[in-house]
Amino acid sequence: MTLINIRNLGVTLSAPLFSKLDIAVNAGDRIGLVAANGRGKSTLLRCIAGTLEATHGDVTRSRGLTVGYVEQDIPATLLAAPFQLAVLQALPAEQQMNESWRVDVVLESLEVPDTLRERPVGQLSGGWQRLAMLARTWVTEPDVLLLDEPTNHLDLGKIARLEEWLSALPRDMPVIISSHDRAFLDATTNRTLFLRPEQSPVFALPYTRARISLDDADASDERRYQRDMKTAQQLRQQAAKLNNIGINSGSDLLVVKTKQLKQRADKLEDAAKPAHLERSAGAIQLTNRGTHAKVLATLDDAAVTTPDGTLLFRTGKQFICQGDRIVLLGPNGAGKTRLVSMLRKAIENRETAGDGIKATPSLVLGYGDQVLADLSDSETPMRMIIRRFDVGDQRARALLAGAGMTIDMQEKPIGRLSGGQKARLGMLALRLTNPNFYLLDEPTNHLDIDGQEALEAELMAHQASCLLVSHDRRFIRTVGNRFWLIEKRRLVEVESPEDFFASAARMD
Repeated sequence: MTLINIRNLGVTLSAPLFSKLDIAVNAGDRIGLVAANGRGKSTLLRCIAGTLEATHGDVTRSRGLTVGYVEQDIPATLLAAPFQLAVLQALPAEQQMNESWRVDVVLESLEVPDTLRERPVGQLSGGWQRLAMLARTWVTEPDVLLLDEPTNHLDLGKIARLEEWLSALPRDMPVIISSHDRAFLDATTNRTLFLRPEQSPVFALPYTRARISLDDADASDERRYQRDMKTAQQLRQQAAKLNNIGINSGSDLLVVKTKQLKQRADKLEDAAKPAHLERSAGAIQLTNRGTHAKVLATLDDAAVTTPDGTLLFRTGKQFICQGDRIVLLGPNGAGKTRLVSMLRKAIENRETAGDGIKATPSLVLGYGDQVLADLSDSETPMRMIIRRFDVGDQRARALLAGAGMTIDMQEKPIGRLSGGQKARLGMLALRLTNPNFYLLDEPTNHLDIDGQEALEAELMAHQASCLLVSHDRRFIRTVGNRFWLIEKRRLVEVESPEDFFASAARMD
């Protein structure tokens, strides 16, 4: 049963975000919406929700259908409201008076602890703020659910819970999910729409299998395009020969034949379309200056503590060696970020490093944190690159252009850039540091799938040594070759992250 019918839909801003989009949303569909940053995913969801008018085309909804749209951003007006009240206020006034019990049902289904329910939304973690937005939408009992980047700021435990929650929804309820989390899309969807400026292909498959089909289709289109262009070139060559013969012989028949061949070539070239080429959001490139040291850092039973001195865990005797790509695993609050901070301090300030952590003198650190704190919101990308690195104006502009920054973006305050643009700027700064060891805290935050895959490829291609913290399961599985787990106040090495992934929901 079709609940939403999208016909010939398109939105054009300075250029088409998408066009000629045709898709039917049926009962039971779980559709993954995939595109690069800034390429129209949120715009399409707003068109489906009815809060944005498309440039052309139609969105037809079944009579009486209610659409619940969970947006990415938290309205400023909600920040001061307690969690439970913020959810209650999503209901009409008469229901707030008589059906407040519905809020409790929703909060129970999302396993919101009692201790958080009276806490202002602005004081919640980013993950709980995301779930507060979901609760506000779900309490209105929509017929269709639209989720815009629902895993942003969620740790592995909350992602697992969200996956379970979605799987427990009524089977005939359609859900459309915009996400860059490949493992989440695989776990929650049965169809995938790749949103493109012209033709947007849809596959009745979850993301990974759909991506394989998409790559095959693109490769086939590219071969067809090259074949058609070669045929057109051959027709023009034949036409040129016949034209010369016709002129020399005065044959009207050959002149007509020449014209026909040119028309066939024109028609073939007009109909031929190259395989889809996604306009790059900016290249991600890393470097690895190398070091002769085999052991880069030694952890000699270092004590990892809270700022007030409370012991979180001890590291035991651990070595970080050249070529290691170590993933640090553990529940929230276990001390992952504290260990990263201690390692950073030991590398950058060797003379004041704390007891238990020693870095080799040849180590040059490339550090990236999840909130991109090293980027000043008031500074422009151009000014930042020139100030921090020994490059002139022309070189700085070329580097920023390669990272996807237009001239306009280069002169904007960094605070006005999107999350994806900031992430690519941060990656450019990492590259220019020319490190031989990377310390990365949630490096895939804000990166689209192309960016995640580029970062994975760069880390692997350069055999970069790194220690990283991430909630992205696909990224962890692809990049990691060693896994450290914080467990029972000890740091232990495990063979695989899979047991930790499986237990994440119970640990949160």
